[in-house]
Amino acid sequence: MIKRLLYAFVAVILIAATLSSCGGNGVPATSPTPDVSPSAEVSPSPTPELSPSPSPVVSPTADPTLVAWNGAVEHVFFHTLITYPELAFHGPNAKGNDDWMVTVPEFNKIIQSLYDKNFIIVNMNDVWSEYTNANGAQRMKQNTLYVPAGKKPLIISFDDISYYPSYIGDGYPTKLILGQDGDIWAYAVDPRGNTVISQDIDAIPLLDRFIEEHPDFSLNGAKGMLCMTGYEGLFGYRTQVNSYGNTPEEETRRQAEILRVKPIIARLRETGWYFASHTWGHINLGSASFETLKADTKRWKDQVEPLLGSTTILVYPHGARPDSSTGGDVWVNNAGTEVKWLLDQGFRMFCSVGPNYFTKIRDDVPALMCDRIDIDGIKLRGDPEKLIRFYDARLVWDDARIVDNDKFKRAW
Repeated sequence: MIKRLLYAFVAVILIAATLSSCGGNGVPATSPTPDVSPSAEVSPSPTPELSPSPSPVVSPTADPTLVAWNGAVEHVFFHTLITYPELAFHGPNAKGNDDWMVTVPEFNKIIQSLYDKNFIIVNMNDVWSEYTNANGAQRMKQNTLYVPAGKKPLIISFDDISYYPSYIGDGYPTKLILGQDGDIWAYAVDPRGNTVISQDIDAIPLLDRFIEEHPDFSLNGAKGMLCMTGYEGLFGYRTQVNSYGNTPEEETRRQAEILRVKPIIARLRETGWYFASHTWGHINLGSASFETLKADTKRWKDQVEPLLGSTTILVYPHGARPDSSTGGDVWVNNAGTEVKWLLDQGFRMFCSVGPNYFTKIRDDVPALMCDRIDIDGIKLRGDPEKLIRFYDARLVWDDARIVDNDKFKRAW
């Protein structure tokens, strides 16, 4: 405990200069619309049943405790964690916060439940890959994973880890920092206005610590996939170019923010975290024009990719699929103009949102489509049996959530 307090004290001093330059350098931001909507809950085709666990096949490697897995690899995701429920659930944004987020205690219980149910975190890039088929065409395939006997592979992702300015004062952390120990810590301001630097208030350091204590919860050191926008920067650092362009002063601040965030990105990569595009502007790809899509992707390539590195994974904001306006399930049956253009930009794996397991490998283009299952307040308030394979909402529930209002009723 003394060691952690010393690190936190030193970190406060180190970030003092950072905080003076972290103010918004552009037009005021509004909270992005959460990635889950009733329309996003509908899979484009009948949801297949989960494949049964494959028959164990001993690993061809020297480790006889590993067995082959070719079955379903499920994918769950979270948004930013609520650190201070007394702020999040008692203000103008209380309903949205309750709908889309989970609290720190809920997150800890869910992670423990996933571990107890024998899930093991895997990197999405290890699950599927591109190959050349017998006809010389590029296609996607599911790889055989070798996991400890009895374990079930699981992808975990986290959306919008930019710590938007609009979240400040609403019960969330405000940025990630690098401690003197070289690890990731979170910075926040508590309801009384006190500075808090801790590894107990944010999903990234919490999962880091859990895997450190339970290394068999991660396959080959995999952590979570961070699905990043760029319009308000990265990890609490304002690295964006404003839509109207930056003034010289704003550009100077931006470059300073880039220098501050680079060591954090490097540490995340080093410790098993990896990145996906969530579009630059958190745009709805189901309704955005083709020109909007192209302009947004250019901003991602210019402002975000140089910092995070390239990625073949695109996570749809709002769960909205491109080309969906031209037939609803056109993406499943026929890759349209927008999807083909995204393939040309290097994307291969496309993630939407759905209530159940769904994965489809295209046979005409090198693309994979899958749904992710949201873990949030809506799911916690809903049917507790629906996601019982992951956790029991009745055991996870945080009593800090508002329960005496018609808008916040539980189904159980």
